[in-house]
Amino acid sequence: MLRDATHWDEVVTKLGYEHLRRHDLRHTGLTWLADAGVKVHDLRKIAGHASLTTTQRYLHSNEQSVTDAGALLSKHLRRSPSGPQLRAV
Repeated sequence: MLRDATHWDEVVTKLGYEHLRRHDLRHTGLTWLADAGVKVHDLRKIAGHASLTTTQRYLHSNEQSVTDAGALLSKHLRRSPSGPQLRAV
């Protein structure tokens, strides 16, 4: 873990990632946690944000995440006999 921010530029240059900012890692880390299924309320606590709105700005869903969310909803609705039924068109 890199705790000494004074050496950040030196380290990323040596690795060939001069464009990388420490803040970018927060966005990536929170997005990966969300993709792993961590709830947004928990992500807010992990990030130390006061509001969910701030946390949501950090998350960058990809097309697969959106597709997976739709599949989860469809699975849930199929299990619920009294709920609406979805049909593929």
